[in-house]
Amino acid sequence: MDLIAVRTFVTAVDAGQFQEAAANLSITPQAVSKRIAVLEKDLGVQLFSRTARGARLTIDGQAFLPYARALLQAAERAAASVRPGRRALRVDVIGRRVSVAGLLRDFHRTYPETDLDVVTLFDSDTAIAAVRSGTIDATFRAVTMPGRQLPDGIEATPVYDEPLHLFTGPAHEFATARAIAPAQLAGRRIWMPGNLPGTEWAAYYDELAATFGLTIDAVGPNFGIEPLLDTIAASSTLATFVSEQTPLVWPADHDLRRIPLHDPTPVYPHSLIWRTDNPHPALTALRNHLTSAYPGRPDNGTWTPKWAEDSRTPQAPTGQRPLPNPSTGSSTA
Repeated sequence: MDLIAVRTFVTAVDAGQFQEAAANLSITPQAVSKRIAVLEKDLGVQLFSRTARGARLTIDGQAFLPYARALLQAAERAAASVRPGRRALRVDVIGRRVSVAGLLRDFHRTYPETDLDVVTLFDSDTAIAAVRSGTIDATFRAVTMPGRQLPDGIEATPVYDEPLHLFTGPAHEFATARAIAPAQLAGRRIWMPGNLPGTEWAAYYDELAATFGLTIDAVGPNFGIEPLLDTIAASSTLATFVSEQTPLVWPADHDLRRIPLHDPTPVYPHSLIWRTDNPHPALTALRNHLTSAYPGRPDNGTWTPKWAEDSRTPQAPTGQRPLPNPSTGSSTA
């Protein structure tokens, strides 16, 4: 169906006569009549009855009018959904319970007039491809995995280094500790059933385990956060890692403990990734908001994988860059 003809029909109805509709559309009255005739032929009905006094809606025209208005409204919404500056800013946060979702909420509190479309994509490859194709405007991912590169035209900047906590039940040997050093976990079993092989967060925890001599146990199945909390609460040997800003709620009788890690503090490095030629004005506001709040990673006192150290400070585009990774911090992040 020709939307131009439909718009001409609605304009003619609202104007009350073809001549005024022609003036509103900056065309001739003959062009208005021709467009409506084409629409009538397409529909197989007469929309107006022509008389010496002008044109009036037929019963079919009256029936078609509300649908014609709805069709034009739907077309405008469809166009607005992809029009930079008018459509919502589409951002991937990996999961709505992770800390980067909180960063996006903080942005929205600062800029409440900005429309946001929050999506959750699981793996880095999908997220990067979505940024590259324009399906989304930006994604929050962790810093690089070894041996991979960002595509041309895709840029990343660090926005948040999130400390890790050890998460235990009340009978665990470290349950009463105020803080512990990662080296104290040497030989201990850390249960993380969400650490799927090949994911970027698994790469992060694999290097953490190799550095400090602990064991990451990814044996599943992964039934989600509530069963994991139940198991940790009942165990004297199992513990897991959670990111500092991961919001968790559990029954009071679980008596679970979050224990900060220090000397050094492992941090999970979150970055914002976007396409450099994306013109959406809210994307610039989001980048400025996040980078202005990022203090930079200190030179000592924290730990992050070797392949993440080059992302310590924001950098200008220079072509190819190591590929940032998605971060959940763990199955519970």
